[in-house]
Amino acid sequence: MYDSKPYFYGTGRRKHSVARVRVYPNGTGSIKINGRDIDDYFGLDTLKLIVRQPLALLDAMGKYDIETTVAGGGVTGQAGAIRHGLSRALLQTGDEVRPILKKAGFLTRDPRMKERKKYGLKAARRAPQFSKR
Repeated sequence: MYDSKPYFYGTGRRKHSVARVRVYPNGTGSIKINGRDIDDYFGLDTLKLIVRQPLALLDAMGKYDIETTVAGGGVTGQAGAIRHGLSRALLQTGDEVRPILKKAGFLTRDPRMKERKKYGLKAARRAPQFSKR
């Protein structure tokens, strides 16, 4: 039930997605998302690239095994949340990685959210069609 192997943990968020990322040192480079391989989970190569960006930046592609649980939002938001969580988890590996990840902007939580619908309107800003007569 519990993992006996030590790991680094990070929580990432973007839009409505929340990702819980575990980074196991001395791994083979496998990335599992919700129990599935990254190639099975994300269809687009750009989303796989987004997830792997922190590892590529630190030249740590084959050094860690990554297990992720992600929920909420769409696929792009989930990829961004995983990247954020992975960056936070990699911070615990050593002090020298923080300035590299911070300069790339991977530690900043993207604050952009969907704007709420207002009363009297059809959507957040879309008003009913206006007719003079």
